[in-house]
Amino acid sequence: MKKFEYKTEPFDHQRTALKQGAKWGAYAYFMEMGTGKTKVAIDNANYLFSTDSITHVMVVAPNSVYRNWIKEIDVHSHTDYTISVHKDKKTYGKGKIQWFLINVEALSHKSGVDVISKLINRHGKKMLWILDESTTIKNKSAKRTRNICKLGKQVAYKRILTGSPITKSPLDLYTQCEFLSPDLLGFSSYFTFRARYAVMQQIEMGGKQMLFPKYYTNLDELGEKLKLFSYRVQKKDCLDLPDKLYQTRKIQLTVKQAEIYNRLKKFAYATINQDEVSFANKLTEILRLHQVTNGFVNSDDGTIQVFDDCPKIKELLNILEESDGKFIIWANYVQNIKTIIKKLKDKYGPRSVVEIFGEVSTEDRQEAVRRFQEDPECRFFVGNPSTGGYGLTLTAASYVVYFSNSYNLEVREQSEDRAHRIGQDKNVTYIDLIADNTIDEFIVGALDKKMKLSAQTLGEEVKKWIK
Repeated sequence: MKKFEYKTEPFDHQRTALKQGAKWGAYAYFMEMGTGKTKVAIDNANYLFSTDSITHVMVVAPNSVYRNWIKEIDVHSHTDYTISVHKDKKTYGKGKIQWFLINVEALSHKSGVDVISKLINRHGKKMLWILDESTTIKNKSAKRTRNICKLGKQVAYKRILTGSPITKSPLDLYTQCEFLSPDLLGFSSYFTFRARYAVMQQIEMGGKQMLFPKYYTNLDELGEKLKLFSYRVQKKDCLDLPDKLYQTRKIQLTVKQAEIYNRLKKFAYATINQDEVSFANKLTEILRLHQVTNGFVNSDDGTIQVFDDCPKIKELLNILEESDGKFIIWANYVQNIKTIIKKLKDKYGPRSVVEIFGEVSTEDRQEAVRRFQEDPECRFFVGNPSTGGYGLTLTAASYVVYFSNSYNLEVREQSEDRAHRIGQDKNVTYIDLIADNTIDEFIVGALDKKMKLSAQTLGEEVKKWIK
């Protein structure tokens, strides 16, 4: 690798990652969440540009994160850039290296495939394709997986990024590596790959016979193959990382959610504008907006309307698959807490989760903390930050997810410090789930500005936001 000038100084493991992967046509950065794989990929793009290997970079990432690349490119790109975003009329920057960002979900549809096909036809021989969170193509039967693997054959340079390439089984690796190059693992078909690394058994489900892995074999051999074209690092290996790392995952409301949110937003704005209305009533309307972004809403008659396929729940489950560490999950509403607990127990087993919120007794709370700290089977702590965010030591956590945020700055700061306190010997990553272009953004923005949100301050500030 020739000498490379960084815009932002890398940590040692990031420098090593770039050195090992910089010149490859196909390479995998298996870097755990929070270790800075996005910066490494941006540095890699700049390196390839500096050697006249590429002129264009395409980033395909989940809907919740692909726009985060705009800020990351601005922070880390040594070369002047121009960024185009799928379906955005606006471009960012005006420079030499050309970036195009698109969400992976678009590759399930002909319109998205057509956009990328045109781009590849023009620039594929001088292009780097970065597939962020590559486990999104682990399902070999999914339409987007088939489309991405087919289109990838026409691109000169490819990188996959993920913190946990094996989310459920080693078989998840096949399509991720097939995207990079079908030759890397040495198998021309999924079925020969599966036969080498898994022993299958038939199980009857719903009157049908289905194949499931009974156990896996030859995994040392598979690991040695992966080392040839990948760089792997976990948080525990990166002692030079900052103590607190922050991420945002943005989601889009469903059509039904958006319809109700927009209707309630108009009513809330009208209510806030009425001087004779009490702050309590104004706060109620704002809370309803917040509830909608979190998948439900309380009606005046006391009934609860729950929205199917809550995007935040889906994104939370995606996040949990990206790492093997322990998670604290904070949510402000009992409705969400109970839903999250049920989903986790269904997916990971009844002993995988403990909870603390208003309905949990003092004795059970103490046992919940003990199990989370000491029991390897207990991976998830779910709680209300106003209830569980004070006085507890939860240093077993490597990640803290805010399913929703409190309006209270103190609650946020206190709940963060449950994991970040004396006894914590790991770096902690804090992840905010944010519904795009909603009251969620206002709340997090206000917390970032250290504004204490109360009924007295909500009026004028929120009015500007929801107009």
